[in-house]
Amino acid sequence: MRTLYFDCFSGISGDMVIGALIDAGADPNRLVEELKKLHIEDEYKLTWKKLVKNGITSTKFDVVLMNNAQSHQHDHEHSHDHEHEHHHDHEHAHDHDHHHDHEHAHDHDHHHDHHHHHDHEHHHHDHRAYKDIVGLIENAGFDDPVKITALKIFKRIGEAEGHIHGIPLEKVYFHEVGAVDSIIDIIGAAILIHQLEIDIIKSSPIPVGTGRIHIDHGVYPVPAPATLEILKGVPIDQSDIKFELTTPTGAAIVSVLAEEFCSIPSMKINSIGYGAGTKTFKNHPNVLRVIIGE
Repeated sequence: MRTLYFDCFSGISGDMVIGALIDAGADPNRLVEELKKLHIEDEYKLTWKKLVKNGITSTKFDVVLMNNAQSHQHDHEHSHDHEHEHHHDHEHAHDHDHHHDHEHAHDHDHHHDHHHHHDHEHHHHDHRAYKDIVGLIENAGFDDPVKITALKIFKRIGEAEGHIHGIPLEKVYFHEVGAVDSIIDIIGAAILIHQLEIDIIKSSPIPVGTGRIHIDHGVYPVPAPATLEILKGVPIDQSDIKFELTTPTGAAIVSVLAEEFCSIPSMKINSIGYGAGTKTFKNHPNVLRVIIGE
């Protein structure tokens, strides 16, 4: 049985999952081709590159939203980061007390990040209803396992959002999670796991971080309510890092896919991948590790 283990020692987000799967040997060009079936490729482009996080070579994956935002990508990047970071899958919603000056020290480490933060400014009001996303996935002609997996992950997020806001699933609009990048991250994860022919998925317990974040509705504790709701039934790990380590998209991917939350299982290791997160911490590599074996 081909087993994949998510080693979430620094949390999990959608783009970290894709980066780690590419790093472990999945084909990003096939991902690009498969995602064209959604017919929304004029809204984004995908970038991936190797970078070193605290001594670990990892793959940074980004969804760059296409708009005329590129022309001012370097202006006021700090203030935009601060306001709009949470729209990329919550991952960048940082504890504003601590990390924003740190980010600039490491700009060279992830220069692509800045232009896609910005593009969110133009897109984050383009909410997509849950039922629209379901239609997008059902009409794309993906292989059944991809379609079923992606729908399950979106349903998990939709139900959590609906529960928190007190509305039925069919009335849920995706705010933080609704942007194109999360659609790409979730469907992309389903595509790559199918491509890698994974039979069983296991995961470590999930560290969520601590502190506070800014989201659409105000300043919230970490983990954000949606993330915590999605992680019901999943063992979470205490962490002293003042940052939102696990995003709603990352939480939904791992909570739907993992059959068991445990230490690294017995297996013969075939490949290992590291997916880079957006932050750079002083003593802690912000990466997700995936281990694939038999």
